[in-house]
Amino acid sequence: MSKEILYSLHPDFASHEMAYLMSDIELILLRRLSKNDIKAITQWASQSSSNRQKLFTYAFSDEDGINTNALWCLTHLRKSDATWLQSQQNFLINSLLQEKTTARRRMLLQLLRDQKYNSENMRVDFLDYCLSKINSESDQYAIRCFSLYIAFKICRHYPELLSELQERIAILSCEPLSPGLKCAIRKVSYEMKKIN
Repeated sequence: MSKEILYSLHPDFASHEMAYLMSDIELILLRRLSKNDIKAITQWASQSSSNRQKLFTYAFSDEDGINTNALWCLTHLRKSDATWLQSQQNFLINSLLQEKTTARRRMLLQLLRDQKYNSENMRVDFLDYCLSKINSESDQYAIRCFSLYIAFKICRHYPELLSELQERIAILSCEPLSPGLKCAIRKVSYEMKKIN
């Protein structure tokens, strides 16, 4: 009998198995993760701040595989964990600026895309990074899209930066674009019009 059938017939089976599995989260993070694994890990992480911190520590450990799987799980945390993730913003930005792996950069940008940015604590190095990625044809479309969304969230507080972002979007519009990048441009352009 598969686990999915057991879960549907006996909901307690899932919670007991989750408690057993989460006793050694590192073993789970070592293997290829399924949807059920990610769901179980994010449920476990949402139970306490110490669990979230443990997952966060694994995401930035030196152990390849474990760190990428843990970071992937962080991108699936519940919306209720957004405030906790927001408190990690500077660490996430610093990690992004030093990251060499494309997959990890994409996941870090995904986490940072959903965060809030205000005018008091703008990170110029981070804004420069995002602006440079928008028009970089050598980067993946997801990295370019996330960078565009983040750059807009930062630039919206500064009219002179918004005009620079508009110029970058105009240049970007001249090249062949993926549907995702077209959508990002459309959404950001719409939000920019609401500001002006």
